[in-house]
Amino acid sequence: MADKYKATWVSHSSMADFIKCPRLYFLRNVYKDPISGNKVTIMKPALALGQVVHDIVESLSFLPVDQRLAEPLVNKLEKAWVAVAGKKGGFTSLTEEEKYKEQAREMLAKIETNPGPVVNKAVKIPQDLPHYWLSEKDEIILCGKIDWLEHIPKTDSVHIIDFKTGKVEEDDTSLQLPIYHLLVTNTQNRGVTKASYWYLRRADAPEQKELPDLEEAHQKVYEIAKRIKLARQLEHFKCPKDGCRYCLPYEAIISGRGELVAKSTYNQDIYIL
Repeated sequence: MADKYKATWVSHSSMADFIKCPRLYFLRNVYKDPISGNKVTIMKPALALGQVVHDIVESLSFLPVDQRLAEPLVNKLEKAWVAVAGKKGGFTSLTEEEKYKEQAREMLAKIETNPGPVVNKAVKIPQDLPHYWLSEKDEIILCGKIDWLEHIPKTDSVHIIDFKTGKVEEDDTSLQLPIYHLLVTNTQNRGVTKASYWYLRRADAPEQKELPDLEEAHQKVYEIAKRIKLARQLEHFKCPKDGCRYCLPYEAIISGRGELVAKSTYNQDIYIL
């Protein structure tokens, strides 16, 4: 029987790292600080904003439907923002921090004014980190967290919703929906009938996307996962440009040019440059 503790675990974020730059993948997903023993990550204001909004949205899914908006979301923002205030969020000034905090207020106000699926029944996958064997033979596990699964009573199916806080929109080559479709299909019993992105910067409601074909999704993800496993076996993680905009900030961190500001809930050392 395959051992999940010896398996290669892959996710949307780790595969995206590998596609951008194998060296970036190594520095974010394999390398551990020799002193702390922790992986390292870089915090930036946009990431801090996304983290807080996603944490608040996720917290709503655990509440009964009639209690989700009982407390103003701006109140929840004040409590959640403490975790990213100041340098912990990569902010260089109070003015910059307030600008991002105001953006978070605006996004949460959109949800509060037009809650849509947020006040419908949500389905919870019974795993802290949803995962399944992408290939037992090759000992590869696909994992990832889904922002929201809306239950559709008429068909007893689920609607995958991903909340977007950034400026850049997902393009048609993104592996995010293929991976989420695979994960949701293989980690709970209901069928998937819809998938949407909710761009909170500009949209008052989720935008439905075409559901990826599961067989095609599996093949795409599996091929990249096998490349990642081989790179790990060979310990070969070379940047194709001998230093690119993706890996160089992390090279700066491991060479001692960053400032350690916090530790994440996943035991990552959080740095700023």
